[in-house]
Amino acid sequence: MSAAEVATFLAEERTATCATLGRRGWPHLMPLWYVLRPIPAGAAAAVGGARAGQRHDVTADTGAGGGPGVRLWAWTYAASQKVRNLERDPRATLQVEAGDAYHELHGVMLECEVLVHRDEATVATLGEEILLRNSVARGEPQPSELPLQARAMVEAQATKRVSLEFVEQRRASWDHRKLGGVY
Repeated sequence: MSAAEVATFLAEERTATCATLGRRGWPHLMPLWYVLRPIPAGAAAAVGGARAGQRHDVTADTGAGGGPGVRLWAWTYAASQKVRNLERDPRATLQVEAGDAYHELHGVMLECEVLVHRDEATVATLGEEILLRNSVARGEPQPSELPLQARAMVEAQATKRVSLEFVEQRRASWDHRKLGGVY
């Protein structure tokens, strides 16, 4: 897929499968709802993890939306296995896919370094964005804000969750719809 097609595809889909490495070396795959957020201009993300206790700067981020300026974010429970895995090794592979029949399959795989954000306000804001995006069926207009009760639920959840910022390093995409029935 072209960069523009990837951007459109990721903006339309809602769920990414996130693969991290467990301590025994086996992949751990879990679904995550996500949102796309702008990357602040000139931002270099310090990606940290327990991998040899090192930190390094990631500056060559093309962004999950197909070009500079957009990054994929998700939230999850702080005590989850994927977070424990990311604390040991901050690498993850994301896959977003669609299609039922073979000739309809299309998707994107993103190899990422992951920043884990624990600040409660950051987590709560992201939680609201994710729930707002998923509060209506596809194609329906999104409300401008969550109802008060839903916002209260997000605030309560934020104390137990973290935000995951996926800093894209490499990508692969596929679109069987373009094969014209020839495999």
